[in-house]
Amino acid sequence: METVRHSEHTLKTALISENPRLVSQYEKLDAGERRLLNEAFKPDHDLFGPITLHSQSDWIISHPEAPQDFEQFFSDPYRKAPSPDKRSIYIQCIGHILKFLKKKKPEDAFCIVGITMIDLYPRDSWNFVFGQASLTDGVGIFSFARYGSDFYSSRYEGRVSKLQKGSSSDYAVFDNYYTPQVTSVLLLRSCKTLTHEIGHIFGLRHCQWLACLMQGSNHLEEADRRPLNLCPICLRKLQCAIGFNIRERYKALVRWIEDESDSPGVSTKRGREGTVDLPKPVDAFKEWKEWIIKCLAVVQK
Repeated sequence: METVRHSEHTLKTALISENPRLVSQYEKLDAGERRLLNEAFKPDHDLFGPITLHSQSDWIISHPEAPQDFEQFFSDPYRKAPSPDKRSIYIQCIGHILKFLKKKKPEDAFCIVGITMIDLYPRDSWNFVFGQASLTDGVGIFSFARYGSDFYSSRYEGRVSKLQKGSSSDYAVFDNYYTPQVTSVLLLRSCKTLTHEIGHIFGLRHCQWLACLMQGSNHLEEADRRPLNLCPICLRKLQCAIGFNIRERYKALVRWIEDESDSPGVSTKRGREGTVDLPKPVDAFKEWKEWIIKCLAVVQK
């Protein structure tokens, strides 16, 4: 196992920048927010750990790319930000991918993210991806396919050899297709992938600074090691992109975890029949909730 460690100066520069304008912007943040973000480069911090690499197949080793600090994020000419008339995030169940989403994107959408039960293969040289997104088009996609505990023991017929066209209301293509059980672990994994892809749409590239939601993942074991939270550098990027108070954001996340009634109706048969209300499975979120409460303690000192 290898640990990726950066110096205090490197992390501080990645978070705050040496650009006087961005330093001034940082200094205007709430004192509690700065106290939490500064945990990134404190030698004895325990809220934000270093990245650990467990094998040569991990993302950073197999997909080398330049790290993105806050200044690079802020100055990216291709980065898009929400506006008063484009501030909604839509989630669309689909079978076909990014081009379809681009065509279906509502006028008031900042982005639209598709979810599918089908494994994703962006090109023949890749074995699969959990999700992918287009920063410029504001569209993304992620798959539930590999998140069920019985995925690797299930039988599959292989890829479709001939393109099949059908009505968007025809769900027959999903007949007898693998459907994972809705569990707490599946929900946690799905939240990680969905928010990771939306992070890309906001302009956040793969994180190489600290353990972070925006780390790339090459396989399920690596995806499970990745936390649901953003490191301070990526948190500042997201705050810059959409604007929020960190204290209020974390309080809202705790409320979401605790509110078992906040669960949409779940279809019993591919969306063609009525829905049933299922309790929101959040057992796997226990550690994350405890971590958020620790962060709130730092912010509210």
